[in-house]
Amino acid sequence: MLNKFNWIYFSDCSVDDEFFDSLKSDYEEFPIWFNRKSAEGAKAFVYKEKDAIKAFIYLKREYSEAIELTDRALPPEPRIKIGTLKISDNSQGMRLGEGAIGVSLWYWQRSEYNQIYITVFEKHQKLIGILCQFGFKCIGKNTRGENVYIKDKRTLSFKDCYTSFPYISSNIKRCGYIPINDTYHDTLFPYSELYDTNQETEEIAAANGITKIFLAAPFNDLDYEENEPVLIYRKHTGDGIAKYKSVVSSFCTVYKQIPIKKAGHCLISKDEFLNIVGNKTVFFGDELNDWYNKKNLVVIVLVYNGYFGKGKNINYATLKENGLFETYPYENKLSKSQFEQVLKMGGKNVQNIIID
Repeated sequence: MLNKFNWIYFSDCSVDDEFFDSLKSDYEEFPIWFNRKSAEGAKAFVYKEKDAIKAFIYLKREYSEAIELTDRALPPEPRIKIGTLKISDNSQGMRLGEGAIGVSLWYWQRSEYNQIYITVFEKHQKLIGILCQFGFKCIGKNTRGENVYIKDKRTLSFKDCYTSFPYISSNIKRCGYIPINDTYHDTLFPYSELYDTNQETEEIAAANGITKIFLAAPFNDLDYEENEPVLIYRKHTGDGIAKYKSVVSSFCTVYKQIPIKKAGHCLISKDEFLNIVGNKTVFFGDELNDWYNKKNLVVIVLVYNGYFGKGKNINYATLKENGLFETYPYENKLSKSQFEQVLKMGGKNVQNIIID
């Protein structure tokens, strides 16, 4: 069964749950605010495990509110505020923090607002670390002593594909393909075969993380560059005509390409390899041992930017007819305009994905 968040009413959670103790400690007025949201019928994005809350996110659209800092105020403009973001302390090893931030940023992207922000006390260093990884910048403190972290679409950092997430830099030299057999694809990208339903996609993606590890055992060297966008190509292996059932389902950005073994020579130890892949791949235990025993092995770390959805995935026949799939998947390289063409074919608003 897939791990997933759920959008649920505040009233379906109890403010007396020990999960909220730290929030009540930080904010004396938290119970009053929580009960008011319950009465208003507000919803939060919640992850539970055996009925215990492990993550809680509340997102708010602000239309014309200033951000008051101790030394100045940011003028009113439409913004997304991450009003509450709490991850359980005993959920270490899970990628809920990354998923929670990812979902918040997708929500921001759909709003087409320029800014998203969150306030957080200095003591919450784990959360601050994730915020900085995703390109949030501290702009000062508010009157209650919280740091204010903001991300602005007009001043994005393109240092890497996390700091610019969910957007992709317009400085695209080329775009590649990552071919994945359908069985593995649907485990690594479980939401890519859903119909284009943002809510259900977010519920699954948030719990399964946006960092994806792809393992390849190529005969020849692979040629992917950091920050290069790639199209995820789901290879059909069952019955039916493959050219109509093999499809481009999603798009990612390459964070790193890490050679592990070449011509039987170990470039990275087995322990280091296992540490790199962690819980971000579809393989476990003996399967990873089998991978490490291969003659050639490359790890590609991907950041998941978005998906097309069932009914909007683009099949091989269509790609071929449009000159977008001319050779073996690993060797296909598209231009920036061709990558944009594929996004449009999948029903995406290019201007809200690729930006300066």
